[in-house]
Amino acid sequence: MEEKLKKCTVSKKCGSCQYQGISYKEQLAVKQKKMNKLLKKFANVKPIIGMENPFYYRNKVHAVFDRDRKGNIICGTYEAKTHKVVPVEECLIEDKISQEIIRTIRDMLKSFKIKTYDEDTGYGLLRHVLVRRGFSTGEIMVVLVAASPIFPSKNNFVKALRKKYPQITTVVLNVNDKKTSMVLGERDIVLYGKGFIRDNLCGCSFRISPQSFYQVNPVQTEILYKTAIEYAGLGRKETVIDAYCGIGTIGLVAAGKAKNVIGVELNPDAVHDAKINARENKITNTRFYQGDAGEFMEKMAEEGERADVVFMDPPRTGSDKKFMSSVIKLAPSRIVYISCGPESLARDLEYFTEHGYTVRKIQPVDMFSFTDHCENVVLLRRK
Repeated sequence: MEEKLKKCTVSKKCGSCQYQGISYKEQLAVKQKKMNKLLKKFANVKPIIGMENPFYYRNKVHAVFDRDRKGNIICGTYEAKTHKVVPVEECLIEDKISQEIIRTIRDMLKSFKIKTYDEDTGYGLLRHVLVRRGFSTGEIMVVLVAASPIFPSKNNFVKALRKKYPQITTVVLNVNDKKTSMVLGERDIVLYGKGFIRDNLCGCSFRISPQSFYQVNPVQTEILYKTAIEYAGLGRKETVIDAYCGIGTIGLVAAGKAKNVIGVELNPDAVHDAKINARENKITNTRFYQGDAGEFMEKMAEEGERADVVFMDPPRTGSDKKFMSSVIKLAPSRIVYISCGPESLARDLEYFTEHGYTVRKIQPVDMFSFTDHCENVVLLRRK
């Protein structure tokens, strides 16, 4: 493959890819060794499932906009541990079309007299551009993150952009007027299309809004979720909790094999999308609630309600003792833990094994080639 001969020119400054210059086979071997070291005390760690193609897999591409010392408009990523922008012409792990769209926007700014935002002075308009592409549907969302809701010649800008990329199905203006390191603000203004895209995963269709969490590597996500569903051992008679449910991905995929699924998520926008996703997939045995999943399960336990399986897919920092103690109180027969942080996973498995559960299976899945991140699916059973 041609890309194997390529080397990223900004990897040292960018810092996102720790395994640049290492063959993919070697990367997998390093990750396997790391997973074995961290997790083998709990159970046998299965061989890592790698990607068929480890390049251009990210369906979500973000670029920050700035000017260089000569005043030229640049777009790229922040240098590791700084807010200095590193210009990026090509990234080897981000979707190619999405990258092209971002470079085209950069080249359009001058003719439309749109200034980039300066973090120090607070002057300027365009802060970031986010592009999300549904790999199975081909739908593309462009999110322009600006410091003001007033975007000059917005209709003509969108028209010019879509003339070059007619496959763009929606354009959203996100307003971020705060001095913050957060990329997205709270307000979205739809400039073109529906304000969301759709993608298909494990036989279900999912609506993805600008703020929604959706796995960035859809090919490996299919493998990840199918493994999780298999580990749950569903037989159409179980009550399932999908904690940290996001837009309902795992819960809706599991619904076809369970009696009923309850999804709990803090983000109200994600819950809104989850309910729509259930309705549009004609899935009637799911309920989604906005709130803290730990508190929800504690209340279930207090009211004598039961769950047979809990899916938990926490952030990289892992879960916390308050949440895990609520799972213990609910006492499901099986917990399927989907982890993107092996160190926090090892810590959390320690807690569960001290509170009545045994680890039965551990399956690493490589979702992020060239980085040191690795996902794991773990099955725990109550003793």
